[in-house]
Amino acid sequence: MKVLSETSPTDLAAPAASQIRLPLGLIGFPEHKHGEFLCQPDQFPFLWLRLDGPQPLSFVVIEPAGLIPDYEPEIFDEDAAFLDLKSPGEIALFNIVTLRDGNPLAATVNLVGPIVVNRRNGRGKQVVLANHTQFSTHHPLVDTTPTANAASF
Repeated sequence: MKVLSETSPTDLAAPAASQIRLPLGLIGFPEHKHGEFLCQPDQFPFLWLRLDGPQPLSFVVIEPAGLIPDYEPEIFDEDAAFLDLKSPGEIALFNIVTLRDGNPLAATVNLVGPIVVNRRNGRGKQVVLANHTQFSTHHPLVDTTPTANAASF
């Protein structure tokens, strides 16, 4: 199933938008099966994914639409079936952000393994994209090349 980056949420009767069920947990954290997304307005576009488990975990995540140019993720049909996705409009997509060396300009985003959530039922799964070879697990969140900086003046 192609995930349309310009897709906006549809009017679905859904559980609380911030709740997520991860029947398989996250990759490397299979015991963390429930959580919620927390939004701090002063930290937008960043969200927190707080996961319940033996030792609670928190991850910084973003919704990539409009932030990552040319990011057109595709998920395998098996993942769409697991999540009971009927259309691309039901998909909420989140990417985990890694902060490096305490320097926000060095932050990277995992574009290969997003967390896909069915907006209708709150079921989620961290997937490896069908078109994963087009993306990086360490995509720079901020372009710090001299050309990018010169263009901003």
